[in-house]
Amino acid sequence: MAGTDEEAVAAADDALYVLTAVLLTPAQFPSVLGDDYPEACAALGLAPSADGYGLVLGQDGAGARWTVVVDDVSLVAVAIASWDCGMEYDLSPDERSVVAALPGWPLAVAVAAPGVPAPHDPDPSTADGPLLTPPDTTVWGSAQRRLGADEIARQWTVWRDQIADGSAPGPGADPAERSGADAAPEPGTAPDAAPEPGAAREQAPESGDGSPDTPATGTTPLRHLGVRRVLAEARAYLDSPPPLGRVRSSFAPGDARTLRADGPGWSLVARTDDMAFVLLDEEPGEVLPVGRGPELPSLLEALDKLAVRPH
Repeated sequence: MAGTDEEAVAAADDALYVLTAVLLTPAQFPSVLGDDYPEACAALGLAPSADGYGLVLGQDGAGARWTVVVDDVSLVAVAIASWDCGMEYDLSPDERSVVAALPGWPLAVAVAAPGVPAPHDPDPSTADGPLLTPPDTTVWGSAQRRLGADEIARQWTVWRDQIADGSAPGPGADPAERSGADAAPEPGTAPDAAPEPGAAREQAPESGDGSPDTPATGTTPLRHLGVRRVLAEARAYLDSPPPLGRVRSSFAPGDARTLRADGPGWSLVARTDDMAFVLLDEEPGEVLPVGRGPELPSLLEALDKLAVRPH
């Protein structure tokens, strides 16, 4: 009987209490981990499989943080979709689909499993590999810049309206706060801390040679070397395709697409039927809107053609 009790305790300790899950695929990955899919995989010590992975974040019976990597992407996608719809879904990957069990969490998670100790790092003696920790987003840098671009993509209408009515978000303003969004992630949502981009400065539409065209009503002509560099590097992607996932395309209302492009020190978010926003590592907290002009529409259309899309 004693042996049975010990086995039960061991099984409870080995069980993973799932808190949330995210996809790690060429078209959809936690951008806080990198500018492209291979870079995000490298942050976890994974090979960039063409089919991608599912990341299941949870706690064991002792409360330790673990990230279970599975190759059953469809299962994880169904779980996330169910949670997003407010439905219950028991995410229990088959052991044969498990690629790795990594100690720690690569993303910040604001929830914990009930009935177990508070989340903490696993015992190093039980961990096979380096401990995963979320990137530091308390100071402006590449990780927070990418999170800022994520927020703009999620809250596009809020940010776009700031430009349309001539006002701009103030320093530290967060569209998620104005929309009543909860900072604590629910199962199925990306468990990243929301960034706080600073004031948006309207940029004049850029022409093909990088000089501003006649600005739209209410805008101020501004030659911004950083924006010109971003547009030039984005155009270069058309001749020399970047690493997988550097340019991604997702759903937008109507016939438009939401386009996301990243590069060394910069992120660009755009709607193919509208304008673009640029964030730069060297411009902490700044969101730089770029009007359409004559050249931006063709650039966005061409980038959308080479972008990877969710299945």
